[in-house]
Amino acid sequence: MGMLKEFKEFAVKGNALDMAVGIIIGAAFGKIVSSLVNDVIMPPIGMLLGGVDFKNLQLTLKEASTSATGEVIPAVAMRYGLFINTVIDFLIVAFTIFMVIRTINRLSNMRQPAKA
Repeated sequence: MGMLKEFKEFAVKGNALDMAVGIIIGAAFGKIVSSLVNDVIMPPIGMLLGGVDFKNLQLTLKEASTSATGEVIPAVAMRYGLFINTVIDFLIVAFTIFMVIRTINRLSNMRQPAKA
């Protein structure tokens, strides 16, 4: 069987379509979670910590400078505040996926007849 024919069979199957829908919904869900973290969760946490904006937390390794030719050399910084936001994003997504799979497993176990 040719590779093109195999690909056509794969692409037409329901699993490929389900996977595509899942990826699209997952990407949209990721945007929602990022907004939740950046716009809802982190501002109050920053306020409780003395008005800190986590997006601006960074460790500057080298300040911005100007070269001899007048070209601006940007600063080198480790942006650990953005990393904290990303970790919280991940934890929310991971917990949500865990809860969805847990619910699906429970529903699946309810459908199966009890073994004697």
